[in-house]
Amino acid sequence: MVRKKLLGLAAGAAMALVGASVSLAQQTVAPAAPSAAVKSPLKGSWGPAPARNSSESVGPFRKLVIRGATLIDGSGGPPMGPIDIVIEGNRIVAVNQAGWPGLPMKADREPRDADYEIDAHGMYVMPGFIDCHVHGAGTDKAPDLGYNYKLWLAHGVTTVRGVPLASPEMASSEKNRSARNEIAAPRIFNYQTLGAGWSGGTVDTVEKARAWVQWAAKNNIDGIKFFNRPNETPEITSAAIDEAHKHNMGTVAHLSQNGVANFNARQAGEAGLDTVTHFYGHFESLLKDATIQKFRSDYDYNNEQDRFGSVADLFDQSYEPGSPQWIAYLAEQKANHVNFDPTFNIYAASRDLMRARNADWHSVYTTPELWDYFQSTRDNHGSYFYDWTTDDEVRWKNFYKKFMTLINDYKNMGGHVTIGTDSGFIWKLYGFAYIEELELFREAGFTPLEVIRTATKNGAETLWSPKHEAPPVGIVRPGMLADLVIAPENPLANLKTLYGSGFLRLNPKTNKVERVGGVKYTIKDGIVYDAHRLLQEVAETVSSEKKRMGRPDGLPVQP
Repeated sequence: MVRKKLLGLAAGAAMALVGASVSLAQQTVAPAAPSAAVKSPLKGSWGPAPARNSSESVGPFRKLVIRGATLIDGSGGPPMGPIDIVIEGNRIVAVNQAGWPGLPMKADREPRDADYEIDAHGMYVMPGFIDCHVHGAGTDKAPDLGYNYKLWLAHGVTTVRGVPLASPEMASSEKNRSARNEIAAPRIFNYQTLGAGWSGGTVDTVEKARAWVQWAAKNNIDGIKFFNRPNETPEITSAAIDEAHKHNMGTVAHLSQNGVANFNARQAGEAGLDTVTHFYGHFESLLKDATIQKFRSDYDYNNEQDRFGSVADLFDQSYEPGSPQWIAYLAEQKANHVNFDPTFNIYAASRDLMRARNADWHSVYTTPELWDYFQSTRDNHGSYFYDWTTDDEVRWKNFYKKFMTLINDYKNMGGHVTIGTDSGFIWKLYGFAYIEELELFREAGFTPLEVIRTATKNGAETLWSPKHEAPPVGIVRPGMLADLVIAPENPLANLKTLYGSGFLRLNPKTNKVERVGGVKYTIKDGIVYDAHRLLQEVAETVSSEKKRMGRPDGLPVQP
């Protein structure tokens, strides 16, 4: 048999593939007609992703075999290996024992008629990661949505929930293009804010709320994102949640400060809300000697340092972990089947601004436009560090201890928790922030296997349960869709090895530091993406943007 290599691999990252009857030319996807840029209410204009090309991906194949890997299957079960995974088209058809640990693997193993094989000896295979809270980068911060997609795929993210990803029209188009694998992108769930995209104006009555949900269900929208805006009264939000469930649509809420006094996370759970995202609403449900947070007399919600800085004051205004009120709140949310999507990373800069600002990846993978957006200013959302002090960071560190305890306690009593990032704000970059979120879950008390289960199985259950469908992804089993992550380092030993910028380790033989790790390959729908190649494409895009804008630049060697 003739050995071939995946096209377009970065230097030193070649993957051996065995080819028989399927040629690489047959895998090339014809360019799809791009949608016109659509004006978004969130971040300006949006550019559709370019068509997928064979330099960054190959497949799907009649038969693909991943040989000799250690499997972390997403169920919470321990690793096992060596394992062969057989994929036909976009489905896993077999997970076979390839031998016994410490012994030579069986030679000449079935199946022998694979079109392509991936030699995964010494590597780790997991289900594709799921990000339950994403937004797209508008063309004022990146050339097109492909910037997001490549960074997500390069970090193993194969499914995202846009809340919203882009405007209804653009998000719907990109969702469909991804489903057809015309673009290099994760699977997309299209959630939109209440009232977005239709001609009926602001949703300010119960009747309009139900009418918008009915319109959304017919227009390729999978769910609703609530913000507790002034027009989103408890009655209107409750009606929209009820109508959404009638149409098999999901619901998620950012219960912002300007509405949480009348509709907190406990009340949202009672109304049937599926997911509480961020921390908003939790501690307002646990205030110990008031019904409204005690804001400073000079507080102004439109001053974002006030808005975000005051959140940490909830630390000592709410009931303590382990108290009867704390336990009762979590028990109520569990009984109402509410999912918690904490997005720890998006506010992590509040407790250590210098670390977030100087993260390893910014110089190579953050566009200059996005870098400028992150700078402290009153003009951009999330750029609130006008005068961020040691005391501000200490208050946020204390708040995080309590917030993390809440999420870990909920998990320990059987509550459902997912991974979400909300990248594109507050110094958090797509893909890289996902791995940081995994690390923060570890800090919160989740075991490594619990972290992986939260990132895979839990995310799939949350996204597909409103549809009343069994998730087709999230664990590695025969019959599931072929969404997988292949990594050369053991993530259970060190989650940092999943960062696309790699992990620095001293080689004892040379006494020199080497960059190791990163995701090796991401498989979505049976298509093999070279993570290193995707990162190189992003780096080249960023370099080009810097040169266009007259910014200094340098491209380091990829891991």
